[in-house]
Amino acid sequence: MCILTLGSVFLTGYTDNKTVVANYKDSLELGSFIEEGFPYISTSVDARKLGPAYPQDNMAARTLALQLGNDTYVCFDTDLLRWSVAWTGKYLPMVLMAQVSYKDFFNKNNKIASLTGEAKIATGLYPGWTLEKPFSGDLSNINETKQPTWAPMPAEQGRWKGVYVYGNQAVLTYTVGSADVAELPGSTKFDDQTAFTRAFQFENTTKEIFLTAAEVRQATGSEVKGKIAYLYHGTNKDTVTAVGILGKGGSLQPEITGNQFLTVRVPVSQKAINETVVIWKGPARLKKSFENYCKKGKVTIPDYKKGGPALWKETVVTKGKISPDTAAFVTDQLTLPLPNPWKRNVRVADVGFFKDGRASVVTFEGDVWMIEGIDKDLQNLKWTRFASGFHEPMSIEIVNDQVCVFGREGIVKLHDLNKDGVADFYENFSNVMEQSAESREWAADMVAAPDGSFYIAKGGSLDNGPGMTAKTGKGFRSGSTQNGAILKISRNGLKSEVIATGLRGPYLGIHPEKGILTASDQQGNFVPSTPIYLIKKGDYYGVQPTAHRSDNPEVAPPLTWIPHRVDRSSISQAWITGNKMGPLNGSLIHFSFGRPGLFRVLIDSSSNVTQGGVSVIHADYPAPTSKGIVNPVDGQLYVAGFNLWGSTSTGISALLRLRNTGKPSYLPNQFKAGKQGVILGFDAELDPKMAADAANFAVKRWNYQRTEEYGSGHFKMDGTSGEETLTAAASYLSADRKKILILVPGMAEVMQMEVSYKLAAADGKKMNDSFWFTVNKAENMDLTSYGFGNVDLALLDVKKPVTTETSDKKVVVSAEHGREIFQKMACAGCHSEGLKTDGMYGPPFQNLYGSKRVFEDGTSAVADEKYIKESILKPGVKIVKGYNEEMPSFVGILTEPDIESVTLFIKSLKK
Repeated sequence: MCILTLGSVFLTGYTDNKTVVANYKDSLELGSFIEEGFPYISTSVDARKLGPAYPQDNMAARTLALQLGNDTYVCFDTDLLRWSVAWTGKYLPMVLMAQVSYKDFFNKNNKIASLTGEAKIATGLYPGWTLEKPFSGDLSNINETKQPTWAPMPAEQGRWKGVYVYGNQAVLTYTVGSADVAELPGSTKFDDQTAFTRAFQFENTTKEIFLTAAEVRQATGSEVKGKIAYLYHGTNKDTVTAVGILGKGGSLQPEITGNQFLTVRVPVSQKAINETVVIWKGPARLKKSFENYCKKGKVTIPDYKKGGPALWKETVVTKGKISPDTAAFVTDQLTLPLPNPWKRNVRVADVGFFKDGRASVVTFEGDVWMIEGIDKDLQNLKWTRFASGFHEPMSIEIVNDQVCVFGREGIVKLHDLNKDGVADFYENFSNVMEQSAESREWAADMVAAPDGSFYIAKGGSLDNGPGMTAKTGKGFRSGSTQNGAILKISRNGLKSEVIATGLRGPYLGIHPEKGILTASDQQGNFVPSTPIYLIKKGDYYGVQPTAHRSDNPEVAPPLTWIPHRVDRSSISQAWITGNKMGPLNGSLIHFSFGRPGLFRVLIDSSSNVTQGGVSVIHADYPAPTSKGIVNPVDGQLYVAGFNLWGSTSTGISALLRLRNTGKPSYLPNQFKAGKQGVILGFDAELDPKMAADAANFAVKRWNYQRTEEYGSGHFKMDGTSGEETLTAAASYLSADRKKILILVPGMAEVMQMEVSYKLAAADGKKMNDSFWFTVNKAENMDLTSYGFGNVDLALLDVKKPVTTETSDKKVVVSAEHGREIFQKMACAGCHSEGLKTDGMYGPPFQNLYGSKRVFEDGTSAVADEKYIKESILKPGVKIVKGYNEEMPSFVGILTEPDIESVTLFIKSLKK
């Protein structure tokens, strides 16, 4: 399995027949993120600062950055069907998140892509095509910088259909009104000049349509000369931008609108039109050369609908690693195809299955791979590349054996037209969801609903990276009007419906048969800890900058909260369907990126208000666990994930199989909380003696505070800081010996409870673990229906709840205790006790004590005892320069002795 430790790279082992048997961590030669031979990458682009002759509002979130040859490039905006910008020289800098981390695996210092070459052609924030009349713009405001809607143009005016990959060429297809348009972008040379070509095929043109080919600000003259239109620049008119039609005759006609826009009129036609537009910017003295070039024949578009040559013909064979059957559930590892003939990194983001058990994965770098040979032993896994060019995709679904990928470009269906094992047509199934260019407005998740529709989750536009839009609240930028929302996409992909808003970083789960929709959110500003939600239409989940509504709705409670130290960075969920996962059959599984690992989610739906809780599925998780699905053939849960944002794991990526071995399981499998206490059921029969001893249970509870600050401390029921420890009055074992009733005086609605237990199964297996849950409603429980008779409820009145403040704990102040806190409270996931910064959200601890700290506001301070204490309790007050506010307060969690111990631990790291 691909297991990378911090700062290391891959070395892959081979057998004699070149089977990849292991992924080591010493060396791997990765090629460029930009692959030679593939015609484009999907990207956002900021082209607002090209110069006074160009539009000042030019930015786009969804573009294809096409490589045209001759060191020429163009960004085609798939929302507005326009050439956003065309240029010569260097390609776009590789500065987006997937690009900067492609070789530098923990690099989060992404930027916004802008031109480093020389701009030649550009258009602004308006559609590239119009119906019946050319675009003239509101000339009174056209020179003002505008903010995009971050949405595609209305489908009745124009709609992106998708791109055909034909060798190293890309054929763009879309509609303009009723007209079907195919376009082959290209470049050409005449004399020493570079020009851009747009070869078109038009069909079903029932109304005149107009192409806005270029915009020139401050033009000093214009001219239309036959099939060529000119806009002049400069007082001496020594520079020209021209649009011409190649060849003789033809029906396309260049025009000029408002001495600012170069347009091309396409007439009504019952026949197909095949013509080529050429665009050039250069010295006016070479006009004659351009005119001579335009006399040449048009560019021919290849027969793209039959499919092109396979770009990737090789197969990479890997051998998986089977885990010993040491527990009820273990993780087998599907070795990744590293290295591969294309020197391509493989960071698996999601996995899907075909009906016959073949799999497909999507990677964060934008590739889709197919996997065959997934069987019991995993000894002959065959990996082939199927598609590429996606923009930071994190979701794949296979519906009716059709591969669908969700990235920032929208939902794309992949078609292998000539059945050669490589996708030829990247169909735009849906781009109706808004997508801003904000780097943290992730296309976070997509799940397929039983009715054929999709649900998607949009990341919130977080203000912890470079931004293009205004700040709207602590930790957020405005982004699109759908950031931090969950949407339903119709079966035909043409309509979207907002289901829920007010989320920071949602990820989804859905029951593939019942359609039950769940989500998690990412702890941070307005999100006090990790929640899991049962999603209902119209719900609002408490993040004010992503509310997108003005009716002041109530905040919907989660199914359960999970403490920061247990899961500080949650992600998606999956349901175990089928009957091959033993005790987990029918269970909801929650994925933790930060821990990493899997949780079993238990739901108490018998109350008027649904509530739930989680327990850890202990296994080996060599890399972050992000998303997963049940294989329809073997019935096991397959889990994909990759690292980047600061998981406790140092592994880079993994594809795992959570396998049921048939050995006994000791997990909690049933949960209910009410006025009398807590009921926990287990997969195994329990030892009666230990179950009946109330001293074997430790019960704690606390609330969180939802504020604009990052995360939350812990607070008692009266609002003061700290946690409450409740005394279990008694414990009872059910008649079937699989359930325990813990009588807990003083039960009430509370955001977070924790029950830690020291039990034994009937077979002698020790069971020392914890269960975390939320009490949304403390109702009377019918104890007899759960198998509990002769319960002495009078004990609830005799034994009053005894609360012990956290500060009462007997702690020996020491550096060693500080190190224990460093590990227990998940500090190690964000701070290195050495000098390591890769993959860390916070500054390293070595040599921190006594050093000068420079903050984002320009002030500074010495890292002494006072500074360390303030950083623990009020981490948002002083943010070290170069870092973001991504640490919760430990108010009510750590005591004074704890903080003193952490300080001693940090002091001990001074070299």
